[in-house]
Amino acid sequence: MYIHVGEDVMVRTDDIIAIIDRDTVQFSEELQLFLKNKDNHLWNLAKGSYKSLVITKNQLYLSPLASSTLKKRSKKYSNYENLL
Repeated sequence: MYIHVGEDVMVRTDDIIAIIDRDTVQFSEELQLFLKNKDNHLWNLAKGSYKSLVITKNQLYLSPLASSTLKKRSKKYSNYENLL
């Protein structure tokens, strides 16, 4: 299944490694260094400030959607997938 992470971008749920809220990213030196090292794989989907960081196998996304919203969407699709 796929999940919408912002700006018409869909990501395979199986490819998602982590969804991290903005506050955690901003206050973590390790995550700041990680983002700097992965700058060529970073895609900013937020027109203003981002609300979450979505880490996938091949790409990093700064999403305008809150991590709680993305979590709800992933659970919704996961529940649907279990019905099939």
